[in-house]
Amino acid sequence: MAAVRDRVQELLATPATPEQIDVVNHQLGRYPRGMVAVGARCVCGNPLAVITRPQLEDGTPFPTTCYLTSPEAVKAVSRLEANGIMTDWNAELGSDPDLASAYRRAHELYLAFRSALAHQLGDDEGHIAGISAGGMPKRVKCLHALTAQSLVMGPGVNPLGDRALGLVHQIFDSQVCRCARPWTEAYREENR
Repeated sequence: MAAVRDRVQELLATPATPEQIDVVNHQLGRYPRGMVAVGARCVCGNPLAVITRPQLEDGTPFPTTCYLTSPEAVKAVSRLEANGIMTDWNAELGSDPDLASAYRRAHELYLAFRSALAHQLGDDEGHIAGISAGGMPKRVKCLHALTAQSLVMGPGVNPLGDRALGLVHQIFDSQVCRCARPWTEAYREENR
């Protein structure tokens, strides 16, 4: 779990800037409540996923710590969900003990990540203890959350997030910019 704490410290060492928050606001079409850092970036600099604090400023619990923001990634993953792949993966979780074990490990790492984040930020996470995201550890409910975890924490952490990224690589790949606008260009246009 030391690697998880190190990753949280690395991300929090570069807090979200007003410019990054503006770009994510543009990506989502709404203000990114509780955003504390960019967790993963496109090669052009655009945020792909952000880190959200466990407890929002108004005290609302927010268990989705790794939040997918890239419109290109969201669209690609939404296509997978629309094609019904989660039904197949849920069945596979029930029949493949190795996959189920790796998925439980992803859940544990998500909880450790959020716990380290809460500790660093002074947030209370007791109200969401044991709750991760995306349906973990027993089912697949939201591929966006699983994909965000894979982007933020790296390959090998969430087997289904990694699998989703592999399936969409022709239309979304974090190492190939397919962004509508690079973030610096988007920010400049928004603030003219």
